[in-house]
Amino acid sequence: MIKKFIVVAGNIGVGKSSLVERLSANLGWAPVMEPESQNPYLADFYQDMAAWGFHSQIFFLTHRLRLHQEYQARPESVMMDRSIYEDAEIFAYNLFQQKCLNDRDYQTYHALYRSVVDLLQPPDLVIYLRATVPTLLERINRRGRQYEANFDSDYLTRLNGLYERWISSFTLCPVLIVPADRLDFVSRPEHLATITGRVLDKLAGKDEVHFDD
Repeated sequence: MIKKFIVVAGNIGVGKSSLVERLSANLGWAPVMEPESQNPYLADFYQDMAAWGFHSQIFFLTHRLRLHQEYQARPESVMMDRSIYEDAEIFAYNLFQQKCLNDRDYQTYHALYRSVVDLLQPPDLVIYLRATVPTLLERINRRGRQYEANFDSDYLTRLNGLYERWISSFTLCPVLIVPADRLDFVSRPEHLATITGRVLDKLAGKDEVHFDD
């Protein structure tokens, strides 16, 4: 197969990392994980979004640009946990809406983002994981990251709305939407098999309807 580039997109706690790890292993591809643990601003950001939002978003933009450049230089297919598009269209825009980024900072950030994106090869496929807020909160609490302890349902609801807005107008490549509320790779291995099959079909340009007998 010709080298492919897939992005797994979705809200905080939806299960992107788990899917990237398992699906990339299933396909024999290289996983590229989200750099959140390396972000030196993240803990401060979750304590004071207005003070640290611009710094955090610039870090993510810079880091994801480097990841995209690394992908383009690699010979194998790659699956990436979250995309540069989400950083701008979801998280930075949410900060702007909530007045945690002022107009000057947001316009500066977005101009830089547009200049960067125009230089990048788009993915071959986006897998969008969709889940309800109760599912997101349960999974966030289960993983027990200290800096995520203050997440509330309103914040995740806003992000879910922005994700739906973004994915409905995303046209750079095909999109595969996966309902994630009941997604369970451990006790339901057929879930991973189904997603793997649909990914391969999408990459091959197939989109068939199958009726059960």
